[in-house]
Amino acid sequence: MNKLPLLCFCMIITTFISAQQQYTIKGYITEQETGEALISSNIFDVTSALGTVTNNFGFYSLTLPASEVALLYTYIGFATQSKKFILNKDTTINLELSNSLDLEEIEVVADKVVAKSRETQMSTISLGAKEIKAIPALLGEVDVLKSLQLLPGVQSGGEGQSGLYVRGGSPDQNLLLLDGVPVYNASHLFGFFSVFNADAIKDVKLIKGGFPARYGGRLSSVIEVNMKEGNKKEFKGAGSIGLISSKLTLEGPIGDKTSFMLSGRRTYIDLLARPLIKSSLKQDGIDGVLGYYFYDFNGKINHTFSDKNRLYLSFYSGRDAFYYNATEDTDDRKETNNTNLGWGNYTSVLRWNHLFQDNLFANLALSYSRYNINTGVSFSDLDKSNNQSNEFSFNYSSGIEDIALNYTFDYLPNPDHYIKYGVSAIHHRFNPGQFKLFSKENQTIGLDTVIGQKIVPTLEYAAFVEDEVKINKKLSLNAGLHFSAFSVQKKNYFSIQPRLSSRYMLQDDLSLKASFSTMRQYTQLLAFEGLGLPTDLWVPSTKRIKPQDAWQVSLGLAKDLGNDYEFSAETYYKGMSNLIAFKDGNGIFQIDDWQDRVTQGKGRSFGFELYAKKKTGKLTGWIGYTWSKTDRKFDDVNFDTWFPFKYDRRHDISVVGQYEISKKWSFSGSWVYGTGNTATITYQKVPQQPWDYIKNDLSSIDLGTFAYGGYSIVENRNNYRLRPFHRLDLGFARKVSRKTWDYTVSFGAYNAYNRKNPFFVDYDTVYADGGGDGKIVLKEYSLFPVIPYINFGFEF
Repeated sequence: MNKLPLLCFCMIITTFISAQQQYTIKGYITEQETGEALISSNIFDVTSALGTVTNNFGFYSLTLPASEVALLYTYIGFATQSKKFILNKDTTINLELSNSLDLEEIEVVADKVVAKSRETQMSTISLGAKEIKAIPALLGEVDVLKSLQLLPGVQSGGEGQSGLYVRGGSPDQNLLLLDGVPVYNASHLFGFFSVFNADAIKDVKLIKGGFPARYGGRLSSVIEVNMKEGNKKEFKGAGSIGLISSKLTLEGPIGDKTSFMLSGRRTYIDLLARPLIKSSLKQDGIDGVLGYYFYDFNGKINHTFSDKNRLYLSFYSGRDAFYYNATEDTDDRKETNNTNLGWGNYTSVLRWNHLFQDNLFANLALSYSRYNINTGVSFSDLDKSNNQSNEFSFNYSSGIEDIALNYTFDYLPNPDHYIKYGVSAIHHRFNPGQFKLFSKENQTIGLDTVIGQKIVPTLEYAAFVEDEVKINKKLSLNAGLHFSAFSVQKKNYFSIQPRLSSRYMLQDDLSLKASFSTMRQYTQLLAFEGLGLPTDLWVPSTKRIKPQDAWQVSLGLAKDLGNDYEFSAETYYKGMSNLIAFKDGNGIFQIDDWQDRVTQGKGRSFGFELYAKKKTGKLTGWIGYTWSKTDRKFDDVNFDTWFPFKYDRRHDISVVGQYEISKKWSFSGSWVYGTGNTATITYQKVPQQPWDYIKNDLSSIDLGTFAYGGYSIVENRNNYRLRPFHRLDLGFARKVSRKTWDYTVSFGAYNAYNRKNPFFVDYDTVYADGGGDGKIVLKEYSLFPVIPYINFGFEF
């Protein structure tokens, strides 16, 4: 028997089997200088033209046919590294990338892999810590959320405030995640600064639409803020001394497998001003102090057991405090007054990463989150002549507390599929507002009781699955489902939310993108549309109050020009239902059930956004433009007709730039323009009972307001538009390097050309030179003039 044909047949079969055999390359991509994980770093095989990206922990997995592979490891701003070898077994490659760009020629090739036009996800913008720190800020306080306000589709609540209104949504409709844990109050100093200390932050990602299925619980945006993990190579420190606060960050390794990061910030205006305030009160015969401060404290510790098991513990604590403590002591009486107002967040999360197999990555997270507000006022009056005393105290508390468990998986069966799935459960505990009153008169207890609303426990569950699939070289999809359930007061709500994003390559560097998503929100914020005061109240959906729902469709183009530039244009429409708002004339500090004081309605928002960014070179920055329109409609507001949202603005423009003058000097600037916000003004005053005029329809009355002898009658909600807003911020920085430490002196000006931007509008009376009754006019009030700043920063 001739064995040659059989031998040839066996060789062909062996070759075919070998060609079909696949192996997995896995590992972690980190920064060479610090050991920090690089999120969304790209891994690309030139031979097969297949690739993948790292997840939030720097992990990647790429399954390829057995053959020769030529891998490129890239990350924007870092030197590309290459690996070329024969893939004939499962391989682990942990790689460190340097931020020294020496391999420019290779980087040009790889940049097409990381190009914005090739990403399936749309309506997403990421900012690194370096970009955020370069932007001039109010009083020199670098602010994460104010940086996001400079992006298209994002609006601020007002002059200097850190609230975010994304594509017509409200601040409570933003899912704000700090290391994966929701943060419920993002503002310090009544909204003028955010709670995020930029020195502790690694990067920030904003998603405005086309939400992947793994996110849920909010309607308008997802903001992922990732804290630094801590330098794994050497002990480092950094800090700054500014006009109103100082910061200090320490990080470094603990042994070979553990690293830590600690960062703190505190304002000290209250300490500096205390002697002056005490002296001023002393002149009025009062022994006391008055002040305000806020602080933040971030911490993180990480431990690597092996390539398959890693543990992360991170936490955040921040609080605002206002206090006034005074004693007036005379010969016959002694009066004491103590007032304290405090609010703040606390978050903590323990995360365990486990690699079940080379292409299956799991993250188990147990987290705790809390936001609360406490207001206390106490007063005592002692009559020394008869030793009789009167005492009174008032305390108000509200807030929300969460305990959550999340278990998520990343599964990468091959380069054409990136599957994510997981489950979560959250136990919410809502305090809608409780009052504690105590009164004692002449040694007799008159009142000691707690009134208000009961604590409301709820359970929220979710499950999701999503797959980023490459159909062919031109078409890719991210398709998924998000399921959620909410249990409250023996009432159960359920929701299935489909999500779909797509990308089609029109050219090598030009793509057409489209997305559709539905969202549901079970928690909501009762807030006044004014200053970011801490009186805002988190409440749950109940038997009477339905969950908020939204759907959004987006269409856009993305274009890249080499390494340097990226462009995008998007249009969107968003519909919202079951939005919540106070009925006219109602507010926070009331004893009756909050459900009796609110109404629900609809919203709609549509717009067009342009974004152009220069990513490399001495001059970097971006230009953003937004045209948008946002309306609201509630049954018990504005006669059940549509009215403009308070922050409805037709035009928003932002220009942001940083220029490296030399190795020591750099310049930065930002200019913003926005159509004026809306406001509600009255057109007539009624000197007697208003219902005689409007036939018992109270929706148009500014209840409780006696304006110049009568009630104010409002024809339409938000019927007046303030003047346009625009502002220029400038900053300079000089960096000096020493042997063991570096320092940077930053200085500049907020509102450099002293624009008197309108903050709010109210009635005023203007009198003629000859006197008379005066004329009632509308007057716009401004808040910030030009404000210079200086800041001293150091690293060691």
